[in-house]
Amino acid sequence: MPKVTKKTLNCRGRLLDLAQPAVMGILNITPDSFFTGSRVSLHETLSRAGQMLTDGATFLDIGGYSTRPGAAEVSPAQEADRVIPVIESILTNFPDALVSIDTFRASVARQAVAAGACMINDVSGGTLDPAMFDTVGELARLGMGVPYVLMHMRGTPQTMQLMTTYQQLVLDVIDELASQLARLRTLGASDIILDPGFGFAKTPAQNFELINSLDSFHIFDEPLLVGLSRKTTVWKTLNIRPEEALNGTTVLNTAALLKGASILRVHDVREAVEAVRLTQKIILFN
Repeated sequence: MPKVTKKTLNCRGRLLDLAQPAVMGILNITPDSFFTGSRVSLHETLSRAGQMLTDGATFLDIGGYSTRPGAAEVSPAQEADRVIPVIESILTNFPDALVSIDTFRASVARQAVAAGACMINDVSGGTLDPAMFDTVGELARLGMGVPYVLMHMRGTPQTMQLMTTYQQLVLDVIDELASQLARLRTLGASDIILDPGFGFAKTPAQNFELINSLDSFHIFDEPLLVGLSRKTTVWKTLNIRPEEALNGTTVLNTAALLKGASILRVHDVREAVEAVRLTQKIILFN
C-alpha cells in the first residue's frame, strides 16, 4: 500500500483533505499550448470550467504562459491580462470553485490571489522570480490560506531541455526540492505541495524513472502533485500525437496514484476522476 500523506490544505478558509487524491483541471489561456485541446479563449472558459467541475475537478488551474519546451516569452503584464479576467469570471459564475494560478511570477500570483485564486502553482519552484518565496511566505503569515505548489525545474522553459544531466536523478531532484522547501519554511510558508516536474529538465526516460520512484518523495511528508497529462513522455513513446494521448495519460496517472500521488493535474478530468476511484478500490486491499 503506498504511503499517502493525509494532509489537510487550507484553501482560503476551506479545509481540503487529500486522503483521497484530487484532480486539477488545466485551463490554458494561451495560443501555443502543446496540446491544442487545452487552449481556451475567454468566451470558452466558463463552459469548459463548468464541465470540469461537473466531471469532478477539485481545482481549476489557470495559466497564461505556455511552458512547453521552447515556448515564446510573455511579459508579466500580458500574462496577467490573460488570466485575471478568467479568474474573476469563473469565480463570479462558480463561487465555490477552487482556482489555482499557474505562474512563476510573484506579481501575477499576487494579482491572481487578489482576484480570488486560492493556490499558486509555480513551475519554477521559486527559481525564476526571487520575489515568489517572499510572496508565498507573506501570504502564509497573513493567514490567507493559499497553498503553494513547489515544482522541480532547471533553467527556463526556453533552456530546460538542455539541463537534463544528473548524477543520480531521483536523489538530485529530492535534494534540489529539499533546498527550496527549507527556504520556504524559514519564510513561514505552510501548506506546500511538491511536484517532481515531469518533462521539465527531464527526458522521457527520466520521467519514467521518476514515476517508478515516486514513492521516494514521501520522505518529505508533503502531498505530491503529478502532471503527466498528454506530455511528450506519453505521445513520443507511443509514436502518436498529443491529441491521441488520453489513454496513455490515464495509464501513467494510474501508476502515479498507486505510488501515492495526491493531486493529478490533467486536461481530461472525468477520466482522471475515474482513475482515482478505481485505484482507491485497489489500494483498500493492500
